[in-house]
Amino acid sequence: MLAHRLSEYRVMWVLVFFDLPTYTTLERKAASGFRQGLIQDGFTMLQYSIYMRHCPSMEHAETHVRRVKEMLPDEGEVIIMTITDKQFGMMEHFSSHIPKEGPTTPLLFDMF
Repeated sequence: MLAHRLSEYRVMWVLVFFDLPTYTTLERKAASGFRQGLIQDGFTMLQYSIYMRHCPSMEHAETHVRRVKEMLPDEGEVIIMTITDKQFGMMEHFSSHIPKEGPTTPLLFDMF
């Protein structure tokens, strides 16, 4: 049963891509607040304007997608993408043309 729950087709990743204006003090504050909100909800930075979060199921991912939608800033572009762990594992990551190890799936454990 545990193997089914941790299937690479059931485990999900939520990716948030954003391009927010930062010309004025208010825009910078809104952009910073959005980033801080993502971090407080368990997202980590993949690149400057791309944050990711590991979720053990689609239902869990939907909760975090809803939370991101609730904190959308008034201005700018935000894209939310949900993909399976299998799809995430096919990502290729390069830094200065050197392949890098991608982010690893966090270890999950059951709490009783």
